[in-house]
Amino acid sequence: MIVIDAGHGGHDPGAINPVSGTREKDVTLGLARAIRAELVETGRVRVALTRDVDRYLVLQDRYEIARKLKASLFISIHADAAENTEARGGTVYTLSEVASDREAQRLAARENRADIINGVNLGGEDKEVSSILIDLTQRETMGVAASFAKLLIREAQPKMILREKPHKFASFIVLKAPDMPSVLFETGYISNVDDADFLSSAEGQQKVARAVTSAVQAHFARRLARN
Repeated sequence: MIVIDAGHGGHDPGAINPVSGTREKDVTLGLARAIRAELVETGRVRVALTRDVDRYLVLQDRYEIARKLKASLFISIHADAAENTEARGGTVYTLSEVASDREAQRLAARENRADIINGVNLGGEDKEVSSILIDLTQRETMGVAASFAKLLIREAQPKMILREKPHKFASFIVLKAPDMPSVLFETGYISNVDDADFLSSAEGQQKVARAVTSAVQAHFARRLARN
């Protein structure tokens, strides 16, 4: 079971392109649907989306949906924004309690604030979830996630533009399920015209979907070989 999480939704539009008005929540939903279609076509995995419509989900609910489905892999799809409109390219994040650089820390802080609406924290389990990180299960899960991230980067590089150092670490809430390998795929920059066009197009979404599908297949082939 693979669970694909389309970031943002409902009253939370995510990043918005200041010129075209392209919204992250729409792009991520389109990408999630394309990834699901590509994965289902392989006939080798079951796939579920955390949302298949424009609706808001609390961050913890996103990975809890995946945990209830006993997902073997959780992939959260996003598209970043930057003041520098020239910034572009995809990034794959895996969990770290210490962000790998200031930008990763900034991004994690922005995403985590999505749970705070009108000053009320809807998350509620931040400390409890964080405390589980010391468990050995979490360490193993983080290792599996990092391994998948490398495969995703390998498969994505021929199909789309990635950043110079595409694997980063950050403390995203959606990555904190202690027993489920999870990655957050920032597929590009909504604030960049070329990235926004690519991620909004059927061709671009299919390329991203094929990259994810190839990585998923390679990931489980490796795990089966080890067993």
